[in-house]
Amino acid sequence: MKNKILTVVSAIMLFVPWTILPLRTFDWALESPIAEIMISCYAAFMIFSGVFTIISYVKAKAQNNLMKVCLVVNSLYAVAGVATFGMMVLPKIM
Repeated sequence: MKNKILTVVSAIMLFVPWTILPLRTFDWALESPIAEIMISCYAAFMIFSGVFTIISYVKAKAQNNLMKVCLVVNSLYAVAGVATFGMMVLPKIM
């Protein structure tokens, strides 16, 4: 039962990063402080979902086919989130 719950949570986390697309159609979402905060929050969530899925797969042994798909996609999301933070921080450092 625990493995099914972890799989469902990881599967739901697959679709959350795509909700930024409708939000970015609003004018207020394109202004400087709001846009940076929104992108940072989505990047942090993507990193969290990648780490959560990896921990669920390895430690909790939730190793079914859907979880394998979630592991690959959420890991890619986590890498993209780290890259996003890097692109936001590096210009401020240099």
